[in-house]
Amino acid sequence: MRICMIGAGYVGLVSGACFSEFGFHVDCIDLDENRIAGLNRGEMPIYEPGLDDLVARNAEAGRLFFTTAFDETVATADVIFIAVGTPSRRGDGEADLQYVYAAAGDIARVMKPGAVVVTKSTVVVGTNRRVREIIAEARPGVPFSVASNPEFLREGSAIEDFMRPDRVVIGVEDEAAENALRRLYRPLSLREAPLVVTSLENAEIAKYAANAFLAMKVTFINEVADLCEKAGGNVQDIARAIGLDNRIGPKFLHAGPGFGGSCFPKDTRAFAATGKRYGAPQTLVERVIDINEARKTAMAQRVLDSLDGNGNRTVAVLGLAFKPNTDDIREAPSLTIVEHLLANGAEVRVHDPEAMENAEKLLKGVTFCDSALDAATGADAVVIVTEWNAYRGMDLKELAGVMRGSRLIDLRNIFRDDDIEGSGLVHTAIGRG
Repeated sequence: MRICMIGAGYVGLVSGACFSEFGFHVDCIDLDENRIAGLNRGEMPIYEPGLDDLVARNAEAGRLFFTTAFDETVATADVIFIAVGTPSRRGDGEADLQYVYAAAGDIARVMKPGAVVVTKSTVVVGTNRRVREIIAEARPGVPFSVASNPEFLREGSAIEDFMRPDRVVIGVEDEAAENALRRLYRPLSLREAPLVVTSLENAEIAKYAANAFLAMKVTFINEVADLCEKAGGNVQDIARAIGLDNRIGPKFLHAGPGFGGSCFPKDTRAFAATGKRYGAPQTLVERVIDINEARKTAMAQRVLDSLDGNGNRTVAVLGLAFKPNTDDIREAPSLTIVEHLLANGAEVRVHDPEAMENAEKLLKGVTFCDSALDAATGADAVVIVTEWNAYRGMDLKELAGVMRGSRLIDLRNIFRDDDIEGSGLVHTAIGRG
């Protein structure tokens, strides 16, 4: 069975590499000639732990290929995945589906009869039926199948998530599509990964509902953290107490500066916009969006409020990626925090183990530093924004020794009180009264 992955971005590249690891022939197509040329040289366009080795191993084995030759490649494929971007549309927050529909039109021109077209991109309900219409209108009388197979990959652990998923969701309308996807995911049956076979609409909604629910968990624990600070509680103890309840679970109960990244912000906006369009407002999700944006600014103001009133306003920001083990800074809390600090006259020095190159394209007026200690040198306050392991292991006495001030504002709670003791630092954590 030959697989074609349209889009060699985060989802397409990871999924294509993992399918090739299962033994399938996989062609990844992208219109970006520089990206394809880089991949053929073994250069990854994103940072994802283990991806470079996975790609190299399967490319060398003759199972994984990268090309810009759309027509020739799609024409030979049995299963064609659409894995293009669906960014937020300006103005209304809806998912911009133009790239999905363009791919469907291009697929229709050259696909062979009996091909299975699978949408891997995150799309709103009704999208796959429109994909079917586009293809059927272009190739009347030619048999084909359409399926929805949303991804549930976490940046930083995407390969593990693909190989050991909590579940695989496939939305289908016919046996041909179901049989094809069952065959593709058969290697996971040895690990007893649940396969949820459902309708196109259910698969589409399930993806958005999952991300919206997780975003609500993050926002909920952030608001609990605010209460703890006022009432004398400790949000980490509370998160553990409620997370041990099997109905709740411990994941996504880590208080911090708000969520960011490529999924939660755009998917919550799209889910809320879809609810409005169908006359079924997703009121909880709408509030989550507002609360999360306000929290990022509030965290920046917390940093400003901690500074001495003597005019010293140099701040070291440690961590720019929206989470560790990725170089993705899309809608990261760090961006809002840095911009707010700069707007209020602070000098900002930044460091991140992987996201510096991406950040340099967006952040102006800051000093990019080679290490955490370099960023902290001469700083009045150090702010932990991303919980990289490299920061967890810092020598806090050494950190204090290079600073001008003594404020350590830990927005990820990576340090305990006893870690700080004797360091000379004044520690501010999240959700501790």
